[in-house]
Amino acid sequence: MYLAISIAMMSASTPLRAQDGTFQSFVCADGARFTAAFLKYDPKQLHLQLDGKAVALRKRFTLTGARYTGRGITLTMNKSGTILRHGRRGATRCMAT
Repeated sequence: MYLAISIAMMSASTPLRAQDGTFQSFVCADGARFTAAFLKYDPKQLHLQLDGKAVALRKRFTLTGARYTGRGITLTMNKSGTILRHGRRGATRCMAT
């Protein structure tokens, strides 16, 4: 009985389960690599792991595709591809891995 209760408590305290979101890794033409997390409970943000740092980008209005911005980073995703603008590096095209 105690084992069942402790297992239930551990699973309830897990901060993020695989079914709570989608994770996608990308590699860019300039050599940058990042992972994007699209979380079901937070649809207005994209959580990005870039250069060893976690950054939350807010979803912005766009007519086509999706655009996320924050902390000097812009990620644009549309039919023509994915483009990352990061600081002074400029825009670079990225591909999902």
